[in-house]
Amino acid sequence: MTENIYIGSKPILNYVTAIVTAFQRAPIVNVLARGRAISSAIDAVEVCRRSFLKDLCVDEINIGTEQMGSDDDLRNVSTINIQLSKTS
Repeated sequence: MTENIYIGSKPILNYVTAIVTAFQRAPIVNVLARGRAISSAIDAVEVCRRSFLKDLCVDEINIGTEQMGSDDDLRNVSTINIQLSKTS
């Protein structure tokens, strides 16, 4: 059972809170972001790891590219998926 957290343009501490509460519901949490939100996703995970959940483990990091837009205006957008678990 996994929980997904989608990162957007809200303040980083909102996502830190979401990650911490997601671990109360599931043993594995995926942090997903696209484009400019990728740096916020990394910041949120690092704040969790260093300040709130000392036993947080980054299991896997997947990066990719999605094509967005209409047929005449396609553009590539980078994506990241950070899989987290707790080492108990």
